[in-house]
Amino acid sequence: MNPLSTTAGNALERRQALRSFLGVSPALVSIGLFLIVPIFIVIGYSLMQANPYGGVNPHFSVDAYVSLLFERQLDDSLAFADSYVMIALRSIGIAAATTVITLLVGFPVAVWLAMQPAHRRGLLIFLITVPFWANLLIRTYAWILLLRGTGVVNGTLMSLGIIHQPLNLLYTDGAVLLGLVYTYAPFVVLPIYATLEKMDMRLLEAAQDLYAGRIRTLRKVVLPIARPGILAGAILTFVPCLGAMIAPELLGGGTKMMLGNLIFRQFSDSRNWPFGAALSLVLMGAVMLVLMFYAMRAERLRIARGGE
Repeated sequence: MNPLSTTAGNALERRQALRSFLGVSPALVSIGLFLIVPIFIVIGYSLMQANPYGGVNPHFSVDAYVSLLFERQLDDSLAFADSYVMIALRSIGIAAATTVITLLVGFPVAVWLAMQPAHRRGLLIFLITVPFWANLLIRTYAWILLLRGTGVVNGTLMSLGIIHQPLNLLYTDGAVLLGLVYTYAPFVVLPIYATLEKMDMRLLEAAQDLYAGRIRTLRKVVLPIARPGILAGAILTFVPCLGAMIAPELLGGGTKMMLGNLIFRQFSDSRNWPFGAALSLVLMGAVMLVLMFYAMRAERLRIARGGE
């Protein structure tokens, strides 16, 4: 082999590698500055002592992580405390309930959208995304006006004679769930619609020709096609619901504590930055586990469908 050609080939490979690196370097710098560095800052804060006036004292301490499961007694001993565990379980429960409800509501809407003529779909999708034009805080306050004792819902029910006293709709778990479902329903509808949009309608006709009922057609034809969209919608709903703060704070009255509210209060009212940082890392770890599950599930679906 000619040494000159080998040298020239190696130089060409190095130039191509350098060109590729320079092409992705802006993305790497952005990820490093805006993702990796902040995470290490949060990790550093979680391993320091809390300053009673806010911020941290630059002394190593693992008290923030110990406080997740234990509390110090008067004799300086540690006793198990389940208060934060219960808040975490409550957050998981509300996030799971929100995900299930949004799937039950969003799936029929997505199927209906996919069945519409092409010239109508654009307008319908536009209408679904209209609420995003308003700030989430304003939309949540709108629900307060609807659900409060003198709000539209109670006023309508009382004027129709259905009830005689205002119902306690606000500051309940139901109000929190309603606010979260309203917020994240489009995140379920749109991914499912995207998977069903290109579905060959002749499959439905073939199922009917084979005397399959609507339920069987839904189970054997529509659901397998929509499964990737269902998984994506579930993740897009469950993950942000875990750290939701505005809906539990406003619609729950601050009494329906979730992880997002707890983290916010550690940095504001309690001024316990290390504990807030530790809670943030725990929440981030939970989210990463969910995303890993989604990635593995999506890979299994891809393999099951023939490696498409």
